[in-house]
Amino acid sequence: MNGGAQWAIEVAGLEKRYGDRRAVDGISLRIARGEVFGLLGPNGAGKTTTVETLEGYRTPDAGTVRVLGLDPDGDGPSLRPRIGVMLQEGGLYPGVKPLEALRLFAAFYPDPDDPERLLDLVGLRDVAGTYVRRLSGGECQRLSLALALVGRPEVVFLDEPTAGMDPRARATTWQLVRDLRDAGTTVVLTTHHMDEAEHLCDRLAIIDRGRIVLEGSPADITNVGTHDVRFSTAAGLDLPALAAALSLSADTVSEALPGEYRVRAEMTPELVADLAVWLRDKGFGLIELRTERATLEEVFLQLTREGDA
Repeated sequence: MNGGAQWAIEVAGLEKRYGDRRAVDGISLRIARGEVFGLLGPNGAGKTTTVETLEGYRTPDAGTVRVLGLDPDGDGPSLRPRIGVMLQEGGLYPGVKPLEALRLFAAFYPDPDDPERLLDLVGLRDVAGTYVRRLSGGECQRLSLALALVGRPEVVFLDEPTAGMDPRARATTWQLVRDLRDAGTTVVLTTHHMDEAEHLCDRLAIIDRGRIVLEGSPADITNVGTHDVRFSTAAGLDLPALAAALSLSADTVSEALPGEYRVRAEMTPELVADLAVWLRDKGFGLIELRTERATLEEVFLQLTREGDA
């Protein structure tokens, strides 16, 4: 594919204000066709406003937005049949049954997927005749997912798709997302589960206070975070003395478990040499030495200001 044809979504300088508050402050991003792209951020970061603008539910105050080459605000009638949106909690009529809801939604599309197939795909066959008001939270999530897929969308927006699901349903949903990507569907995923984002997303963006603070693959993003050096030796080392010998602040060296230590620093040859010499001079052996990069959750917490007053 050449030019813009490779991009399912293109956003440039997106801004959205609510009164004096800028919910979205100049976001720019591109999402490729057939890609699982994650939008992560603390509550109030602007990710929901961004997604709702992509879906055509909000009008931007500035910037340009294109989904499948169309303006979600101005070209809504042409775009809506080509996208799928996972309903928010409470978006379903409580007196409808899953199969009824799927058949109803299927009637809105010219070439819908088979409601019976989708019912089996998300594992709701056993509750096909149960009213929505009697479904569990996880079952409602699975029904919302099926409804988002009934129109065979080219782009699907999934908001917290596994919330309330048991481990088996969660694993099934993860595989379904992978299958969608493999079939060429673009998936835009918002989730608070960092392991979900790390396992499913080809790329992701971390949003904080209306701006993208970091974007890339999960591996790229976790490489940005602090790396831990972990080593094992006798318990009860003099941690302040060790930190001083490594030219580090005292709070960067800790004993996670008796005899197991963590140094919040990059494992350079100089650090390894200084550590080995210090242990030798104190009469300690080095049992194990390894490095661990930061998890996605750790990087997320480093980059966002969640919990600030």
